[in-house]
Amino acid sequence: MLDRTKDIAASAQAWLDAFEHLLSKPEPAAFDDLFLADSFWRDVLALSWNLQTLAGRETMTQALAALAPKAAPAKFEIASNRAPPRWVTRAGTNSIEAIFNFETAIGRGSGIVRLVPDSSDGDRLKAWTLLTALDELKGFEEQLGTSRPRGQAYSRDFRGPNWLDLRNASRDYAKRDPAVLVVGGGQAGLAIAARLKQLQVDTLIVDREARIGDNWRKRYHALTLHNQVQVNHLPYMPFPPNWPTYIPKDKLANWFEAYVDAMELNFWTGTEFEGGAYDEAKGRWAVALRRADGSKRTMHPRHVIMATGVSGIANIPDIPTLDNFRGTLVHSSRYEDGEIWIGKRAIVIGTGNSGHDIAQDLYSSGAEVTLVQRSPTLVTNIEPSAQLAYATYNEGTLEDNDLIAASMPTPLAKKTHVMLTEQSKELDKELLDGLARVGFKLDFGEAGTGWQFKYLTRGGGYYFNVGCSNLIVEDKIKLRQFDDIEGFVADGARMKDGTIVPADLIVLSTGYKPQEYLMRKLFGDAVADRVGPVWGFGNGFELRNMYARTGQPGLWFIAGSLAQCRINSKFLALQIKAIEEGILGREVGTA
Repeated sequence: MLDRTKDIAASAQAWLDAFEHLLSKPEPAAFDDLFLADSFWRDVLALSWNLQTLAGRETMTQALAALAPKAAPAKFEIASNRAPPRWVTRAGTNSIEAIFNFETAIGRGSGIVRLVPDSSDGDRLKAWTLLTALDELKGFEEQLGTSRPRGQAYSRDFRGPNWLDLRNASRDYAKRDPAVLVVGGGQAGLAIAARLKQLQVDTLIVDREARIGDNWRKRYHALTLHNQVQVNHLPYMPFPPNWPTYIPKDKLANWFEAYVDAMELNFWTGTEFEGGAYDEAKGRWAVALRRADGSKRTMHPRHVIMATGVSGIANIPDIPTLDNFRGTLVHSSRYEDGEIWIGKRAIVIGTGNSGHDIAQDLYSSGAEVTLVQRSPTLVTNIEPSAQLAYATYNEGTLEDNDLIAASMPTPLAKKTHVMLTEQSKELDKELLDGLARVGFKLDFGEAGTGWQFKYLTRGGGYYFNVGCSNLIVEDKIKLRQFDDIEGFVADGARMKDGTIVPADLIVLSTGYKPQEYLMRKLFGDAVADRVGPVWGFGNGFELRNMYARTGQPGLWFIAGSLAQCRINSKFLALQIKAIEEGILGREVGTA
């Protein structure tokens, strides 16, 4: 058995030295000495210029041998300014986890290797997982810290334009077009625009809302984030240390406004993106924008980034007889506040986060509420169960934790979430038993992978309990199954047993259509067919068409939580910068 008192840093560096030597003179057979047979390699742009995960030593060996000569990776060294090599348990396996730095022909990167003793080979330390991620392009480093701009152009020339003059000219786009147009000003749009700003790529955000942050500000009154503050920072500008653990929507919306100002992002509010067409010969788009005053502007960016998160197109299912209802019918995206429904009766259809939160908001406002369940739903208490997935963010630095998050291959992440789901089921047993007792249909994700993979595959289907489940168990919020509804009538829902569930309000908490619906509307069938599905995994280990080149040159997608957008915006921005500088081709697979 491996002597765990030995210098694990030296062991990790010895592995990196051997790996570097092997990459300089790839010999397929020699990879057997460095990798387990069932190992994983995730490369994020560093060697392959793709976001890709490879499984199995043979597959990895072939790829590394093919990619290494061109990328010329070298100088693999334990990162002295990061968490030191240590024994950790990930996905149920104990390993030495070491963060390292390296260089390639075009950039600098960081990574993580996890080493375990191979019992079939005399307990020799071999790699179980490997991450190689590009951090910066040589010659195009971000202007941060001691490399920050000095501002001399406007601080020393008293007759020239000052900082405000330059800012106003930059965001007006009176005589120029941006290189990049970002559609959507939520966390995804702000994160990618901030990254591109640091890489000196001219970028404009457009958003149809009247005020920066309205995409959060206008959501229902009681909304707060369901994960904790330490996970949710935007790039470069972390939240203040005195912020609440769960950030209220209006506080986050106001922060977005401050962020745009502080990061000097170009942002047009009240601007509708009406669609675009790509000119293959010129390598640019012709996009139509409609401003709040009704005026129109055609721009010709080389890149369009869709940062609208969910498509924004409400999913309103075709429910027979619903048009018989004569009360107020709204989709959850249009629901604002329960106060106007005091003493009234409401039916909420849908049992995801929004459905539960709206039902609880209505109940707390004094309405009589019935929650209608359409399909089995995962329920987990917001504390501690829902936070188990973020345990690493409670220690160490944000930079290290983001790298750890990026380093876990999807199959191992699934294994981790199966374990976390089983743990949360034990923690939440009393609540789950109570829900089952009143007829709430529970599930725990495909193959028991829990809420995280429900989010990554379908964007919903779960609820973080902040009290609504308890109200259901206590029969304070009534529960009905959609299958038990015979049809809708003027004053509510008629059940199959003949009873009427009366309602003045029906809220459809039925989610949103997939991103490809919006893509088809804005860019046409040919582009949508060329790109294919957005989000989810399909047959691979990476999210489809997210954060990477798509089948349509110049069209990109970014979405997800604040953490996902913070982590992946860096990689998306590096690809665009590399294309702008001629390092990377526009088509997938070209470099």
